[in-house]
Amino acid sequence: MSLTRRHFLHSGAALAFAATFPAFANVPYSSGEKKPQLIPPPGSVDCHMHLYDSRCPAVPGTKLMNPANASLEDYRKLQQRLGINRMVIVTPSRYGTDNSVLLNGLAASGGNARGVVVLDSSVSDDELQKLHQAGVRGIRFNLRYSAVNLDDMEKLAARVNPLNWHIQVVTSGKHLTELESRLQKLPTPVVIDHMGHVPQPEGITSPVFTTLQRMLDGGKSWIKLSGVYIDSLTGAPGYKDVTPVAQKLVQINPERLLWGSDWPHPTEPDSHKPDDAVLLDLMQVWAPESRDRQRILRDNPVKLYDF
Repeated sequence: MSLTRRHFLHSGAALAFAATFPAFANVPYSSGEKKPQLIPPPGSVDCHMHLYDSRCPAVPGTKLMNPANASLEDYRKLQQRLGINRMVIVTPSRYGTDNSVLLNGLAASGGNARGVVVLDSSVSDDELQKLHQAGVRGIRFNLRYSAVNLDDMEKLAARVNPLNWHIQVVTSGKHLTELESRLQKLPTPVVIDHMGHVPQPEGITSPVFTTLQRMLDGGKSWIKLSGVYIDSLTGAPGYKDVTPVAQKLVQINPERLLWGSDWPHPTEPDSHKPDDAVLLDLMQVWAPESRDRQRILRDNPVKLYDF
């Protein structure tokens, strides 16, 4: 080791550097070691993350089987790294309508979490009330990775509308375009996962993006700025092909956008987990105005999820 390097490592400058950019190499299912450059507004919310427990059986035909376990304790390490204390726990497709892992997470969250569950129309009114008291504020319909009865969507939307819940949808971009009129007729707000899976390289010129714009203009839809890596062809760190999609959505209506990490990134293999600090820092590029970032990271989810 050179004298110059040895001097730096033991100098006040090195200590200050380490204090400013501490390592977080022990965050499960997340690559990278540095904190994000962006400091989220106090009260910010990660609007899309999952919990997994291997003791909960997977439904037959499950496509995404990893990770086996991703606990609230694991996720809290990511919260510390990102500086975001609130979360929205979403039941993954693996468990069907078994929301027990999510409910355990809500109970252990100390009031800092809300939930989006998976249900079918057999759920009782009493159970809906219990879920609401536990912190649930929406029902997810995953048309991308599981079989879904769309008739249940209309039935359940009518039943949970008095609770001020929303319907959350994840589907392919093409299918979203086909579903647009049906979603617009629901009495509840509609939340679209992962930027609507706008296809690349078409991006903002695609019919899917036009659908998203109409839905934002309709005044009842919300879009999650999440899962950027799923549809990107250019990849990390900049995800340059998806960036115009996110930027245009912010220009259209920043008051109807949400941000989510999608931790523990179930679509990505363990060897290629994204850097969650990079994902959060994309907000500085997607929403250059601090007021828009405050809306997306804090004000919008506080309103939608009733924090």
